[in-house]
Amino acid sequence: MSLRYRPNTRSDAPRTAPEDELFNIIPVHNLLTNHPTLSFSEVRAAVAALRTVGDLRKPPYAQWQPSMDLLDWLALFFGFQHDNVRNQREHLVLHLANAQMRLTPPPCNTDTLDASVLRRFRRKLLKNYSGWCSYLGEKSNVCISDSSCSSSDKRHELLYVGLYLLIWGESANLRFMPECICYIFHHMAMELNKIIGRLVDVNTGRLLMPSLSGENAFLNCVVKPIYETVKAEVESSKKGTAPHTAWRNYDDLNEYFWSKGCFQKLKWPIDVGSNFFVTSNKSKHIGKTGFVEQRSFWNLYRSFDRLWVMLFLFLQAAIIVAWEERDYPWQALSTRNCQVKILTLFITWSAMRFLQSLLDAGMQYSLVTKETWGLGIRMVLKMVVSAAWIVIFAVCYARIWQNNHSKRWTVEADGRVRLFLKIAFAYVLPELLALTLVVTPWMRNFIEQRNWKILDLLFWWFQSKSFVGRGLREGLVYYIKSTLFWAPVLATKFAFSYFLQIKPMVRPSKLMLNLRDVEYEFFGGSNRFAVCLLWLPVVLIYLMDIQIWYSIYSSFVGAGVGLFLHLGEIRNIQQLKLRFQFFASAIQLNLMPEDARGTFRNRLNDYFHRLMLRYGLSRPFRKLESNQVVTHKFALIWNEIITIFREEDIISDSEVELLELPPNSWNVRVICWPCFLLCNELLLALSQAKDLVHSPDYRLWYKIRKNEYRRCAVIEAYDSIKHLMLAILSVQSEEHSILTALFQKIDHSVEIERFTKMFRMSALPQLHMKLVKLTDILTKHKNDVNQVVNTLQALYEIAVRDFIKDKRNIEQLREEGLAPRDPAAMFGLLFQNAVKLPDPSDEKFYRQVRRLHTILTSRDSMQNIPVNLEARRRITFFSNSIFMNMPRAPQVKKMMAFSVLTPYFNEEVLYSREQLLTKNEDGISILYYLQTIYDDEWKNFIDRMRREGMVNDDEIWTTRMRDLRSWASYRGQTLSRTVRGMMYYYRALKMLAFLDSASEMDIREEARELGSRSLSTASSSRGLPFKGHEQGTCLMKYTYVVACQKYGDQKAKMDPCAEEILYLMKQHEALRVAYVDEVSTGRDEKEYYSVLVKYDQQLEEEVEIYRVKLPGPMKLGEGKPENQNHALIFTRGDAVQAIDMNQDNYFEEALKMRNLLEEYGRFHGTRKPTILGVREHVFTGSVSSLAWFMSAQETSFVTLGQRVLANPLKIRMHYGHPDVFDRFWFLSRGGISKASRVINISEDIFAGFNCTLRGGNVTHHEYIQVGKGRDVGLNQISMFEAKVAGGNGEQVLSRDVYRLGHRLDFFRMLSFFYTTVGFFFNTMMVILTVYVFLWGRLYLVLSGVENAALANSSNNNRALGAILNQQFIVQLGLFTALPLIVENSLEFGFLQAIWDFSIMQLQLSSVFYTFSMGTRAHYFGRTILHGGAKYRPTGRGFVVQHKSFAENYRLYARSHFIKAIELGLVHTVYASHSPAAKGTFVYIALTISSWFLVLSWLMAPFVFNPSGFDWLKTVDDFDEFMNWIWHRGGVFAKAEQSWEQWWYDEQDHLRTTGLGGKLAEIILDLRFFFFQYGIVYQLGIAAHSTSIAVYLLSWIYIFVAFGVYLVISYARDKYAAKKHIYFRMVQSLVIILGILVIIVLLEFTAFGFLDIFTSLLTFIPTGWGLLSIAQVLRPFLQPTGLWDSVVSVARLYEILFGVVVMAPVVFLSWMPGFQSMQTRILFNEAFSRGLLGKIRTTKK
Repeated sequence: MSLRYRPNTRSDAPRTAPEDELFNIIPVHNLLTNHPTLSFSEVRAAVAALRTVGDLRKPPYAQWQPSMDLLDWLALFFGFQHDNVRNQREHLVLHLANAQMRLTPPPCNTDTLDASVLRRFRRKLLKNYSGWCSYLGEKSNVCISDSSCSSSDKRHELLYVGLYLLIWGESANLRFMPECICYIFHHMAMELNKIIGRLVDVNTGRLLMPSLSGENAFLNCVVKPIYETVKAEVESSKKGTAPHTAWRNYDDLNEYFWSKGCFQKLKWPIDVGSNFFVTSNKSKHIGKTGFVEQRSFWNLYRSFDRLWVMLFLFLQAAIIVAWEERDYPWQALSTRNCQVKILTLFITWSAMRFLQSLLDAGMQYSLVTKETWGLGIRMVLKMVVSAAWIVIFAVCYARIWQNNHSKRWTVEADGRVRLFLKIAFAYVLPELLALTLVVTPWMRNFIEQRNWKILDLLFWWFQSKSFVGRGLREGLVYYIKSTLFWAPVLATKFAFSYFLQIKPMVRPSKLMLNLRDVEYEFFGGSNRFAVCLLWLPVVLIYLMDIQIWYSIYSSFVGAGVGLFLHLGEIRNIQQLKLRFQFFASAIQLNLMPEDARGTFRNRLNDYFHRLMLRYGLSRPFRKLESNQVVTHKFALIWNEIITIFREEDIISDSEVELLELPPNSWNVRVICWPCFLLCNELLLALSQAKDLVHSPDYRLWYKIRKNEYRRCAVIEAYDSIKHLMLAILSVQSEEHSILTALFQKIDHSVEIERFTKMFRMSALPQLHMKLVKLTDILTKHKNDVNQVVNTLQALYEIAVRDFIKDKRNIEQLREEGLAPRDPAAMFGLLFQNAVKLPDPSDEKFYRQVRRLHTILTSRDSMQNIPVNLEARRRITFFSNSIFMNMPRAPQVKKMMAFSVLTPYFNEEVLYSREQLLTKNEDGISILYYLQTIYDDEWKNFIDRMRREGMVNDDEIWTTRMRDLRSWASYRGQTLSRTVRGMMYYYRALKMLAFLDSASEMDIREEARELGSRSLSTASSSRGLPFKGHEQGTCLMKYTYVVACQKYGDQKAKMDPCAEEILYLMKQHEALRVAYVDEVSTGRDEKEYYSVLVKYDQQLEEEVEIYRVKLPGPMKLGEGKPENQNHALIFTRGDAVQAIDMNQDNYFEEALKMRNLLEEYGRFHGTRKPTILGVREHVFTGSVSSLAWFMSAQETSFVTLGQRVLANPLKIRMHYGHPDVFDRFWFLSRGGISKASRVINISEDIFAGFNCTLRGGNVTHHEYIQVGKGRDVGLNQISMFEAKVAGGNGEQVLSRDVYRLGHRLDFFRMLSFFYTTVGFFFNTMMVILTVYVFLWGRLYLVLSGVENAALANSSNNNRALGAILNQQFIVQLGLFTALPLIVENSLEFGFLQAIWDFSIMQLQLSSVFYTFSMGTRAHYFGRTILHGGAKYRPTGRGFVVQHKSFAENYRLYARSHFIKAIELGLVHTVYASHSPAAKGTFVYIALTISSWFLVLSWLMAPFVFNPSGFDWLKTVDDFDEFMNWIWHRGGVFAKAEQSWEQWWYDEQDHLRTTGLGGKLAEIILDLRFFFFQYGIVYQLGIAAHSTSIAVYLLSWIYIFVAFGVYLVISYARDKYAAKKHIYFRMVQSLVIILGILVIIVLLEFTAFGFLDIFTSLLTFIPTGWGLLSIAQVLRPFLQPTGLWDSVVSVARLYEILFGVVVMAPVVFLSWMPGFQSMQTRILFNEAFSRGLLGKIRTTKK
């Protein structure tokens, strides 16, 4: 079938005239438009290069227009969409222009596109394609010589990159398949070469044409067939419930293009009849080609086999050595017997390799086909060879002991040992060869990256060939650092394990094995089994405790790295004051560009400059004076930061005046430092002057100038007083000349250094007092001239009478100009007619007066300025970061362009009035909640509204409603908060662009203009007075795209969210919105488009910029990554920052973005970075105690944890936003996330996996931070933890984890395991250890082994010590809190860290962390066994509403409550039967940690629930719970309405799990039958019999109970409705019969009265076990009549569990005062008081 699709080569729809065409950033279509971006010659050069079509042959089926360019030419030949061409045209022009701007030195002719720019871009964009061609042995179809620079080659370069971008821009979901795009580009580039070469078709004799052309030909003939295949595979997954083996995901389809077979089978044009496209016919269907995801716990062993080999070999060696019972291991190893036994390690090693090969074959057998027969041979050979090694080692080892059972070793036996060692050397020889490559990692990388056949043959045995995962070795320096980290970790772990875990267990084990005549209390007891149970918890802890040691060591290493990074050097305002004088120089060094850069000398100068700034080795601030440009630049930046703080209402108006750097409008000779730096300094100077009253000038001035702030305060106060007093007097008045003469006299005395000789220092306090009075009058009573006159008169008299030392008469004063000429004037008030106060509206003047008043009067040190903790934190972090090492910032024009991309679904944009004011049942509204939590910010907001014109406070609910909604939304996790934060980038770049290009005069004028603005003017974020080309520069450098997936639907439905999104676009010029538009075409058919819109400020409406047609619905896999993917084509620049909907940004941090982007040019290790990791600040920590716990946990990971992962471990991944991606690197390698259904549910981290496997580099930088919100309620947090744990469970199955586990070096693999899936696995192991320990202890006590051991052993204490060690190791988990303490110590100080940690413990943080551990363990384990991982929306809202008991039960019954009840029951039985537990201390020591776990799992949902212990709510909750339990529901009932529907939903994972998962579930449920087995022998009726018949007869109880239940159920169904008396009779008969049976048993058997309760305790777990097994067997039981009974019994059990869980809640609710205490624990004190008041009011 021909794919030449040409029904209409061009659309008949009228096109917009080119000059009227709408554009996104640059009007490329019309270069004559007056647009700021067109002022750059680089833009015109890029456009001109695209338009050089030259002598290329014109498309034959379309009319060529003179305005068309190379992309139009490609579109006409290959059938690309018109808007795709427009989009990629701007994309290409923008990138090339930006790249040319960055050239250093700049090209001679900027009007021509530099060839090197294009060449570098082509190499980077097509690097993955070139590697793919090399891997497959195909010749690249990019035919360009790297040495040539001709114009035709430049045109060819543009054609190749243009073709790739057009393919990528229209590939839709195929962008997740980078090698598929390589395949398409490969063939289209080949056809492009033929067209360029004017080749002739031999069949037709005409010039060759491409295989496809015409309107939308590429979409319809290339993209759509492959897309439909992806879609069909996704549909066959049954919404992700089908096993991964049953369908192909994105990775499977992409990896089809990793083999040369794709060329023969798919061909070109694409053969849609190829079996690649077959999805229904399994015989022709191509299955998975690279990896098969099999659901099994064995994946953890298979992916990380090297780790488990190390652990099990050491465990075996340690047991062998410890069994000798010597004091030290080297003593045992000196014996020959022990040495020979150690050789059994090789048998174990070979057995583990055999297991690995068996697992490989069992899980990947379906990959073997006719084409991959070599893979099958490899699997079989590996199993055969592994088995052969086992046999060889076993035979050789057996021969060593043959005829050598005496203590003396014969020569023959020694010879056999040597033979064994030679064989062992041959076995480990490949490992030794691999070890030699560790010290030469470059050689290993070189070998792996070569595509030589001989190397493929050599490596065929060790690892299968793969396109990714090659050349991952880091440099030698990394190996040294990682060895220095992991060697102590492993040494500590193994030493601890040997001496405190394994060695103490040997003696008790031997004693237990040697026990004789043990009286087992039930049938089938065994000493060996008891020993195994004793060892099992120890082994489990041994396997997981590296996680604990990793946490401890990483904490200290992270702190050390943080110290070298200079984190936490400025922790508070006091430390800020000490550094502030260096601040301007630091900002000049880091934020201001420098012309000469890049040389080694400049870097060295930068380094020493930073040292001098950081440690005060020099005093550069001395050179800073008020008239310097550096000072003005610093003032502009600092004041803009303070202005934005005020806009955000985190500081007040008065704090603005204390923090800002005011303009020097009063001719002050020094820098006008912020007032908070000058506080108390003038008073201290006056005190010094008073103390040194007889000292000469130089001594007094030396004392004052030792403190820079004091020196500036004195000079500024004097200059300001001088200016003020002259300013309020008429210039023509005699009084003005008198004061002028006085000040001249003072100035002259200072110049000649005779100030203390001419003036009396003791008069200074009097002058100070009057000056304070004068400024106070001017600030409070602006029109009170009389008071001003009186004060001036008093000042004058003090000055001429007391201040001047030499007494002067009136004549002398007149001669010196210090008295009026007219004697009559001396009899009245001197200044009465001279005072002329400025107008009260002169804000600039009175602001300076207030500043002077502050300097004169401030006595405290202003340590608490600003008051708001968030403002203080941001100021200190920014000031600290400015002194940290970071790349020098380039000019904005020369910086890397970047975009921010935010995926948005249907979260809150802006809180509505109703949302803010709606109250819950306690009378608490969101607005009240925010007003109470952020009380200071609310006051600041009201003050700002009043300043902006609000007369009456009631206006806040009417005309100021939008401001109110915005204020509230900026404190939630809303889109408006995120957009505001991200648009700070634009605002910061605008300021920096102005500072880059402005002249000295411009900067000074700008500073004056900013200083003259009032606060009300400054509050507008769009009112910056910058002028010039800043806008054009910023538009080219920054774009913000919000992927509002459903924006089209929202507009159609008149959703308020659409209106709010439009409002955001109106407010922010650089904001773009991308969405998927569904267009109905009739007959239930729809077309889908990726659409980009913006708000046109000139047209004053939303305009559509691009509309690119999609092959079908966007969402095929996980929705979020596909939402990102569809919008990615609209982003611009070299980098893209992935920002989530719950994030925020800060203006002061946005200033450092240029520095961060420069990291892409630096080598970090052996590679330049491809992902720049950014520090996060969790801003939700102040909302509640839960939010604080979550914030603390998250903060320690995103700071200290990721710091260590990046350096020294080099294994940091992408853990979510806000990392910055190298856009073009990821563009050609699958995008910034993966999207396959279920397996990629944690889509973000797979970007990091993909990056590492493809040779990328992930770094972490802490001099810049981005805000992030976290869930604040327990239910929200639990759902988030469930999602993450489920995602990690899916990661265990993934190909990425398998390849990383095998391809990374050993230490990097360890780091990878323990920081990703290993963390969740070890969390689950801790919980499993508690289970095994308790069930093991229960077996020992019920079997009688514990009694015998304690009775017969004289080493009771040692046995008990071994047992207690197990618990101690479990409690070592407390050390996992160490990272939190260490990080807080680093950044806030040790005492503050200890204080915070103590407060957290008092607020029950340990309960929360223990509860979260249970959540992670449950969902991780269930996902690996059964699947069922899914996205769980948390809402991200404020938690002010009480959650009902029924809701908590639904969420936590399976994950926490039932497990806690089970462990509590085991505890109780153990306590009642164990002789060891008779002592209180022993029992507490044994069980305290597990009892804490039980209580935490039971009570945490109620402790952290608002009004969790309110009596009325508890009563209502129980009623609601019972109604929910008995509500039958219907077909459409939801889990929230009906228990039955919820019960079925909880079994969903059992319906989709495989046979292995079902068997594992049944085996785990068998533990409940052991409970019955152990206890029935303890009943009196058993009469101490140990016969198996006792256990078998006990099942009669189960059958009788079930029979009774059936009888009562039958009677209820038949008689309860109409013949109720019959139903009561049946009930009575059953009760009577039951009583009779109990009486008979009590009378005629050994049955005791307590046995009744013990029996209930015994058989309830058995019933639950039967129910659990019945749920697994549901497909077989549901068609039978038994299923209804199963459901009914399950309902009774749920009621029982609910009552058990509810009982302590009822008790605590009844206890007086507990509700108040719980509320104060849950919320901060301010809100607690308000909440309790509201509750009391509501109750009244």
